[in-house]
Amino acid sequence: MSMQQQIHTKLSDAIDCTHLEVINESHMHSRGSDSHFKVIVVSEEFSGLRLLPRHRRINDVLKSELANDIHALAIHAHTPEEFSEQSEQVPASPNCLGGSKFD
Repeated sequence: MSMQQQIHTKLSDAIDCTHLEVINESHMHSRGSDSHFKVIVVSEEFSGLRLLPRHRRINDVLKSELANDIHALAIHAHTPEEFSEQSEQVPASPNCLGGSKFD
């Protein structure tokens, strides 16, 4: 199973998502391995939660991958209403500045 599939499976098993995208952005960076991802997680579970607890929830689900395999993870966590208000669009991920344990 690819890292992208693994991330998708873990998030969909742990969070009741109305929309879930896992985008491999590794090609935009110099590493060449599957280590840069963007996740778009839309769930009613995020209702009433601020941004930090939403990100903590996703980071907790992907704890092992973040510790061992993922160099960068852009998280976009929304309620269905928020995602709809944004016309189901998220901003582009920032450029990688490099420098990590993977160098």
